[in-house]
Amino acid sequence: MKMTKSVTRRNFIAATGALAGTMMLDPLSSVAGIPLHAEKKMRIAIVGTGVRARGMWSKSVQEAYKDKVEFVGLCDINPGRVEYFKKWTGFTCPTFTDFEKMMKEVKPDSLIVTTVDATHHEFIIRGMELGADIITEKPMTTDEQKCEAILAAEKKTGKKVTVTFNYRYSPHRARVYELLRSGTIGDITSVDFHWYLDTSHGADYFRRWHRLKEKGGTLWVHKATHHFDLLNWWLESDPEEVYASGALNFYGKNNSFRHTNCRPCPHKDKCKFYYDITKDKGNMELYVDHEKHDGYLRDGCVFKEDINIYDKMAATIKYANGVHVAYSLTTYSPYEGYRIAFNGTKGRIDVWIEESNPVEDKPYDEIMVTKNFGPREFIRIPQGSGHGGGDKLLKDKIFAGVKEDPLNQSANVRDGALSILIGIAARKSCETGQVVKIADLTSIKPGVKRQSASI
Repeated sequence: MKMTKSVTRRNFIAATGALAGTMMLDPLSSVAGIPLHAEKKMRIAIVGTGVRARGMWSKSVQEAYKDKVEFVGLCDINPGRVEYFKKWTGFTCPTFTDFEKMMKEVKPDSLIVTTVDATHHEFIIRGMELGADIITEKPMTTDEQKCEAILAAEKKTGKKVTVTFNYRYSPHRARVYELLRSGTIGDITSVDFHWYLDTSHGADYFRRWHRLKEKGGTLWVHKATHHFDLLNWWLESDPEEVYASGALNFYGKNNSFRHTNCRPCPHKDKCKFYYDITKDKGNMELYVDHEKHDGYLRDGCVFKEDINIYDKMAATIKYANGVHVAYSLTTYSPYEGYRIAFNGTKGRIDVWIEESNPVEDKPYDEIMVTKNFGPREFIRIPQGSGHGGGDKLLKDKIFAGVKEDPLNQSANVRDGALSILIGIAARKSCETGQVVKIADLTSIKPGVKRQSASI
């Protein structure tokens, strides 16, 4: 493939409006009733070959489901990065910097979207128009107009959008879901949910493109959409209205010194947030080696003055079934994890998870169930790798053809929309000081009972 020195988003995703023709399946052939060929593999293309695609949606998928999937195309606006990605994965499929060209030439069954959040809608919509079902990373998109466009495109094309909420699949969070459904604490009345990002993981959002509202929609959307989806799933109801506040009090301009990025920084000897990316082989090969193509600095300064997102946030969320939620997100905590408590008419469920400093002699996470008039119970769930053991179960559902969904963990376009709409509403509330109603944002009307999905 011929590469150009300068690649723009205009030629990366050209708006042609043409629809790709449908693919015909090979007829089933057999001898004495025995099929001559194996089950048709899912033909997958990826757009956005950054760290998320590398860590979650490429080599590990090929290795685990090689009899089920086939990667047929890779696309990224950065020509150096997409070529590195192909080499790293060992894939033999072609690479592209032109999305339209890839879709029309390789005609994938499914498109995995892992680009910058604010561009998700472009590839989701155009991907469906060109004949592919969509597997998209969260958040599905970053504002209500883009969300409505995705909803309309799925309805028009008849294709399917799957949002990859791996948190739902971790055994620990699944056990919480089961306890809530069992009625052990009666009817749920309110929830206290507080998430803590530490000075390593939390700070990293302020180094990357996520620091810009126009690219990630703020952490109300990029990060908290995970948490809001858990709430929607756990409570089995839709959010109705949100009131929120937020501020940038720690990162950004809240420091006496700053620079463009860490490598040339004259303040590195005194900065506690100095990140020596040269010691990170993966990020050097994936990002630094290809800066010349797009100018993206993976080791950006957490105190840059262009940072325009919040680093502390709090919201009150009212659900259609009457449950009230108090939520907060802090991005500069000394440890990483979360606390959540479900208050019910018969008792309370408490969960405390610390992710940054796991205790070696405690290979489990606990759930505490306290009855109003009864004993306290501690339930231990073995810890799992990959988002608490959720990654593998999610991939099995998508790629291994698992049909059963007893805990309603599958997430469709409506789930993706409602998770981001809480964040969008919270962002709007921060900006206006007003309560924002979910029904005012898109055509989705909140219901007392959540509509479950099935992949």
